[in-house]
This record gives sequence, structure tokens and C-alpha cells, in this order.
Amino acid sequence: MSHVVLKLTTNEIEKMKVSYQNSLISKLPPGAVFAAKTSNCSITAYKSGKVLFQGGGSEAEASRWGTTETSQETKKTKAVQNQLPANFANLSVVGSDEVGTGDFFGPITVVAAYVKKEDIPLLKELGVKDSKGLNDEKIISIAKQIKDIVPHSLLTLHNEKYNKLQKSGMSQGKLKALLHNQAIEHVLNKIKPVKPEAILIDQFAQKDVYYGYLKGQKSIQREDVYFSTKAEGVHLSVAAASILARYAFVRHFENLSKNAGFTLPKGAGAQVDVAAARLIKEKGEAVLPNFVKLHFANTEKAMKLVRR
Repeated sequence: MSHVVLKLTTNEIEKMKVSYQNSLISKLPPGAVFAAKTSNCSITAYKSGKVLFQGGGSEAEASRWGTTETSQETKKTKAVQNQLPANFANLSVVGSDEVGTGDFFGPITVVAAYVKKEDIPLLKELGVKDSKGLNDEKIISIAKQIKDIVPHSLLTLHNEKYNKLQKSGMSQGKLKALLHNQAIEHVLNKIKPVKPEAILIDQFAQKDVYYGYLKGQKSIQREDVYFSTKAEGVHLSVAAASILARYAFVRHFENLSKNAGFTLPKGAGAQVDVAAARLIKEKGEAVLPNFVKLHFANTEKAMKLVRR
């Protein structure tokens, strides 16, 4: 089983506990502050400050909170970040990020965005920064201001198609790689003949794994491509991409709630199990593929609630 270990402060661990409040489990190992289980990862935080992530989604989940302390990924990640060109934050860069991969309801949205060095001060003035520190209302406000300033490409993988591709054998990692590569290509075509000084991908897989996912594709972006965890803090292009992706995700989520007839919760905690059970009772199990990622454990949990 893959795992990642982070070293965090007491305050950071308390924030994590609040974030995972709907996924907390009662049985704690000795020395633990809290334990939680998401659809693709188990998280255990200890009084020592160490936080252990276990499962297939451990790397992606841990990257939300910091860089690894003891896993082998640490040296690889630091090596990649050390390879970034000097003064990287002030270069003209295409950045890409995705939203919705850990949500049971709602689509996956991927955005690649080109931020010219000349526009960096303006984007900072407009509030572009790490979207994890922004609520949906603020994200919508910023996105509306920058969508016509920042050349970008938005790709949305709705659940109906996602489920078909996943059932055919495509992993979520492969799907994300395909979407990132395509979005980046779209942006490069939009800004021609201009060429960015670099391309930065918010890292969800190691470089060789990412390119392994793309094997067989006609067009693969390799020139001046860099990978970094927490890339939103490395360059504003990724922060802008994240905000635009979140904006699209929120709009799609609102439409999904309208189709459901009630407000759907985000995430993959216990509250989504209850919502999915309600959806099944009111509209039938056949509608699920249009609303949820079927391979998540939440599907079976919702079905158990329906059978009670």
C-alpha cells in the first residue's frame, strides 16, 4: 500500500480535523489525534505532529497539506522543484490544475492558463492566489474578472463519461493526465506564435508516471514542462487555473443540484452517502451514473442506506 508522511503543526492538524469532520472514524490508534477515511485514502494524525496518508490517493491527498517528510517522494519532489528555472515565479508560464477528483458528486474540471509576466501584478491585485484559501463566493468573483484576461482552456469530464472510461479500465490518474495534456495543448495553440517560458503542472503523479499515462497519444507536451506539488504557490498561472477550474466546477455543481431537486454536498464524506441515498429513493438508481463517480466507496454506502 502506498503511503505518505507529513510533519505538521498542531494548528495545521486542527484545521485538517475540521476539514475531514464528515469522514472521521471513532477507532483511533495509540497516540492519534484523529483518524479519517475518504474514498481513496486513510488519514491518521498523531500527537507527534506526523500525519500518515495510506492508500491509492495518498500522494494527491497529502499534497493538499504539505510536502512529505519520510516517503521516497520527498527527494523526488525536492529535486524537481530545484530544477525550476531561476526567478520562476516571475516568468511567463502556462499552468494547469484540476478540481473535482475527490468529489463523489460533480465532474472533473481541468484548466490550463497562460499568465504573462506583465500580468502578474494585475492578477495579484485582483486576488489571484491559492484557491484552497478562498470560499466559493470569492472564487466566482475573481474568476469572472480574470477569465477574459488570462488565455485558458477548460475541459470538463462529466460523470456519465467518466464512469464509462473508468469502467473500461482507465484509472483516474490516466484520465487526469490526458485532460492536462489536452488543455495545455489548447492553450499553446491559442497563444501562438508566442511561446511560454515554461509549463507547470500541479503534480498528481511523478513525471515518468505522468508520461506513461500519455503513451500512445499523438501530441504530448514535453518541452519546458515542470511538475510541482502545491504548484499554486509556485506560480500564479496554476493559481489562476485552479480558480477557473473551481469556478466551472461550482457552476456545474449548482446545475447538478437543480437536476437532483436538492442541494448536493461536496466531498466524499458521510453527508454525500445520505444525499446519494435520497437521490436513489427519489429518482431511482439508474440516475446515479449522471451524478456520481460510481467506483467511489460512497456508492455502496448509499445503497446500504437505501436498503435499511
